[in-house]
Amino acid sequence: MQVLNPPAWPRPKGYSNGIKAKGETIFLAGLVGWTLAEVFETEDLTGQARRIFESAVALLAEAGAGPEHIVRMTWFVLDKDEYLASLENLGAAYREVIGRHYPAMSVVQVAGLIEAGARLEIEITAVIPEDIGG
Repeated sequence: MQVLNPPAWPRPKGYSNGIKAKGETIFLAGLVGWTLAEVFETEDLTGQARRIFESAVALLAEAGAGPEHIVRMTWFVLDKDEYLASLENLGAAYREVIGRHYPAMSVVQVAGLIEAGARLEIEITAVIPEDIGG
């Protein structure tokens, strides 16, 4: 995997501008921050994000992958201001579960999400490098 960042570009904080990867691709559906019983234990954006990260790690493990194989995350948030106000806590939760691996990311504010109670939804793409197989 190669992080793409032209020399003249500033280094982004908390994400990468681009990732080059070759191998077996894993696509995770939009994940929301509920339990296995499909219950939201918190209305807190960071709490729901932590649950999403934990679910993503579990799904990736099913494919023989880990969080270090994530190449892209697309976040769909209900409230941009809530997201921006939560950045410090979101970053801490991200690093605790995912680590210091920063894939390409996008964040989009949406009018609503399908699951009542969800504050955000995250889609994830990962690539297991060819040299370690899957």
